[in-house]
Amino acid sequence: MATKKTEKTLKTIEKISRGKLTLGRLLWAIREGEGISQIDFAKVLKISKQCLCDLEHNRRTVGPKLAAKYAKELGYSKEQFIRLSLQDLVDRGGLDVVVDVLPRNKKRNKVHDVVQIEN
Repeated sequence: MATKKTEKTLKTIEKISRGKLTLGRLLWAIREGEGISQIDFAKVLKISKQCLCDLEHNRRTVGPKLAAKYAKELGYSKEQFIRLSLQDLVDRGGLDVVVDVLPRNKKRNKVHDVVQIEN
């Protein structure tokens, strides 16, 4: 579950990026915040500039495995990147649910499993 600090940070990023937070918008915010060009940022992620551009503009999605790889390359939370990746896929499918990802090693209560889905 997101902490109050995380929720505040996410709301700030949504305000800056002028819309709902997606993995692409998060990548854009990180790149812009670091003052890095698309070409250099794409090299860090080991993808083409066009692929990065498509991700940033939400024309392309990535699966959770690739999202975790990007998080590791950038030094960010893999759970957050995976959650955004899965949420992007769910949203594109037109499903009205919210995805939450919990690490396996954290305690879970009996109501939740690895992925919590709310209507």
